[in-house]
Amino acid sequence: MIGSAVTHSAADDASLSLTSRTDRGGHVIVALSGELGIGSAPALREQLLSLLRAASHLIIDLSAVEHADASGLAVLVGSGRRAGLLGGSLRLAAPSPEVARVLSATGMNQHLGIFPTVRAAITGQPRLPEAIFPSATVLARGHRIDGVIAGGATQSAMPATDLAAARAGQGLIR
Repeated sequence: MIGSAVTHSAADDASLSLTSRTDRGGHVIVALSGELGIGSAPALREQLLSLLRAASHLIIDLSAVEHADASGLAVLVGSGRRAGLLGGSLRLAAPSPEVARVLSATGMNQHLGIFPTVRAAITGQPRLPEAIFPSATVLARGHRIDGVIAGGATQSAMPATDLAAARAGQGLIR
């Protein structure tokens, strides 16, 4: 590794900490630990934007993130867009099971570069959705992500575009 690791609190309440280091290939690897939520989102956004000014290729290690909500995901999406505008990239690595469920439930796993390990994110190996994301179950009366059945018939989850195409093929959508 080049340089030393730098640790910051990503929020005044210290619910999220950030450690960054640069690898030999010039990727900045950002390890997050704690809760990626509304309390930490503004400070994290500023820190990631600051890192993007210095290096346009970020890898965010999510293995120690215990919780993520919509505001935390918005920071990741916005930082990814900014990286792209700067000619760089943002890759997410090793999401914890809780974060993987949130990414899958929101469909963000289809829009963000997510890799099973930091090493895979560095090398750009193809991501392995089956290895990262638990299978989802959709209930006839609502959604459940973790396979827990609350009543009613279940079917395998499929992306909305595939579901719409399937319904159109069955004459359910005109």
